[in-house]
Amino acid sequence: MLDLNEKSILITGGTGSFGKKFVEVILKNFPKVKRLVIFSRDELKQYEMAQTYSQKEYPAIRYFIGDIRDADRFKRACKGIEIIIHAAAMKQVPTAEYNPMECIKTNVIGAQNVIDAALDSTTIEKVVALSTDKAAAPINLYGATKLCSDKLFVAGNNMRGRPTLSFSIVRYGNVMGSRGSVIPFFMEKRKDGVLPITDPRMTRFNISLEDGVQMVMHAIENAWGGEIFVPKIPSYKITDVATAIGPDCEQKIVGIRPGEKIHEEMITEADSFTTIDLGKYYAILPQVPVWSREEYLKKFNAKAVEPGFSYNSGTNSEWLDADAIRALIVKHVDASFSIGQRI
Repeated sequence: MLDLNEKSILITGGTGSFGKKFVEVILKNFPKVKRLVIFSRDELKQYEMAQTYSQKEYPAIRYFIGDIRDADRFKRACKGIEIIIHAAAMKQVPTAEYNPMECIKTNVIGAQNVIDAALDSTTIEKVVALSTDKAAAPINLYGATKLCSDKLFVAGNNMRGRPTLSFSIVRYGNVMGSRGSVIPFFMEKRKDGVLPITDPRMTRFNISLEDGVQMVMHAIENAWGGEIFVPKIPSYKITDVATAIGPDCEQKIVGIRPGEKIHEEMITEADSFTTIDLGKYYAILPQVPVWSREEYLKKFNAKAVEPGFSYNSGTNSEWLDADAIRALIVKHVDASFSIGQRI
C-alpha cells in the first residue's frame, strides 16, 4: 500500500494542469507529507497556485522558481528530496516545430538534468517521468524529443550506482480538459458556431487528469526501473468531440496541421516483443533490464503480449461516443457544462 506521508516530493512543471491535480491528490490523501516542492519557472502561476495552497495552510508546500534547463538550480531544489515527478515539458506541436532548439533544451537537456540530479543525490529513491503517445513512432519534434527523454530515463537505471534508485515513465494520450487540448479549445470556439476539424478521420486516446495521477502513483509504488507504463484507455473521434460540445455548430474541415497524425499510438508493433500486460496497464519493459524479467512477471502476475501487438487509437477496442464524452466533460472539466450554452 503506497504511503507518501513523511516523504519529500518534488514535481517539475508543478503549476501545470497535471501538477495542480497531483498536488490536490497528495494533500488530500497524504496529509503528513513531509515536503512538496513545486518547481516551475512561472512566478505568476506559482502566485495563483499559492492562493489555493498557501504555505500557511499547507506547511509542507514549497514554491521553487527555476527552469529545468538550469542544472545547478534544479540540483539545489532536490536537496533532501526522495521522489521526483518530472512533468515539465514544451508540449505544443506547432511551437516545437517553429522553435526546435528550445524544445530540445527543455525536453531533452532538461530530462538529462533531472537524471543527473538523481544520480548525484543520496536521498532520491524514485523518479517518474511523464511521456506522451506522440513519443511512439514520432513524426514531429515534440514526439521525437519525448522519445529521446524516455530513452534517457530508461538508461538512467544502468547508471544509477545504487539499488535504491529507479527511473520509470508513464505514457498516455490526450488529457481531458488540460491546457491547450481540444476540449477547452472547442468549448471556447463553439460561441462562434463553427468548430474547426483538422481531419474527420482523426482519433485520439483519452484520459482524465485523475487517472493520469493514479498512473503516477502506480509507478511510484510498483516500478522496478526502466518500465514505460501505458494505460488501457478509450479512444474518441474528433468529430464526436465536436458533436458533444457543439451539436448545433458547423464542423468545418481545415486540414491537418504539420506534425499531426490521423491516429496516435502508445505501443508500436516493434515494442510488442518487450511489452507485458499488467491487467489495468501495459508496460514496455527495458530491453536490458537491471532486474530479472522472470521474477518481474511472477511478482505482478503479468504476461507477454502477442508478437506484432500494437496499441493504436484508431484500432482500439474501447470507444467514447458523443454522449459519453459530454458526461465526462461534466465530471472532469466543467460541472456546469451545457450543450445549450453559447458563452
